[in-house]
Amino acid sequence: MPARRFLYVVAILIVLTLGSAAAYRLWGQNMLSSVMVPSVRFSAPNRITKDEYADRPFWLARPDISSTNTSLWLPKGMKAQPPGPAAIFYVHPTSYMAPFNLARWNASLEDEESQQLASRFVMTQGSAFTSVGQVWAPRYHQAHFGAFIRQGEDSKKALDAAYIEVEAAFAAFLAANPAGPVILAGHSQGALHLMRLMKNEVADKPVAERIVAAYVVGWPVSLTADVPAMGLPACEAPDQSGCILSWQSFAQPADTHAITEAYGHYRGMTGKKRDGTPMLCINPLTGTPDSAALKGANMGTLAPSLKDEDELILVKQAVGAKCQDGFLLIGDPPQVGPFVMPGNNYHVYDYALFWANIRADAERRLTTFLKQR
Repeated sequence: MPARRFLYVVAILIVLTLGSAAAYRLWGQNMLSSVMVPSVRFSAPNRITKDEYADRPFWLARPDISSTNTSLWLPKGMKAQPPGPAAIFYVHPTSYMAPFNLARWNASLEDEESQQLASRFVMTQGSAFTSVGQVWAPRYHQAHFGAFIRQGEDSKKALDAAYIEVEAAFAAFLAANPAGPVILAGHSQGALHLMRLMKNEVADKPVAERIVAAYVVGWPVSLTADVPAMGLPACEAPDQSGCILSWQSFAQPADTHAITEAYGHYRGMTGKKRDGTPMLCINPLTGTPDSAALKGANMGTLAPSLKDEDELILVKQAVGAKCQDGFLLIGDPPQVGPFVMPGNNYHVYDYALFWANIRADAERRLTTFLKQR
């Protein structure tokens, strides 16, 4: 899929999900619901089981997939290196955006466009971790973006159906990787499922001792209503292992009120309300919370090539970043693409802005993990 079309579709997705509060103020609830929410009632998809996840067709990426494994992509000029000993469980964000009159509440795995988009996410996000290990990225019956627009029983069931499969995929992942270090990563809807997975399948479980880090990116994480139930603490040091990272990227002037309003739509993993609670912000340039770094610390941002819009190149020192009030502010709007969200929301680029630093961060935390064991 051409990069321009990909980014355009993703931009629409983000506006519809995390930007839904702003859209509401502009167009009203009735119009939003009529054009952005599936017009049918929820119907449960055929659930993918743990046993079925033992088969390659239910994965976008895993070690025994080569030709279609987009996690193996690297920016031009970067040489591949033997992967480290970690196994990476990566959950892709929403890529299902069928028109409301054709949409189901959960994507079909046969939907070609959503699967292409999911593969693109594996390429631009999951690839950041391939120096520390091999990526496992499950296909799953993801919830339609309308599940984030209308709060109701259909939305809840759609998200539950998607999560159940992520949990089954994780069980199969652990069965295939019974020992050794593990990295968890996700974005947006994938990050939401990852939070729930950590509460249910990591906290107080033996696998918690194997987690190098959890990259829960592009979804607000409450320090008091979420983190205590997720089985790991928030990261405090750049070389710390066994901890959680999260950030949400905005250029300045940043208008974050849409996210702040949506923040309270879901109760925290502890069951407590998240309204007014502090958000976790780990600066990917420093690996520490509530910190700042100049653009000189940025080792490489993925950006479209001026010669070919379909080619992504690595640009050094493109942006700095600082955490402020739970959000990651990146200064003046960088020229990394035309699809910036309302309020200077760079959600689309949460991984791309810091791709090389995320890669180095994972390497550093893995080194600590291995030394401690």
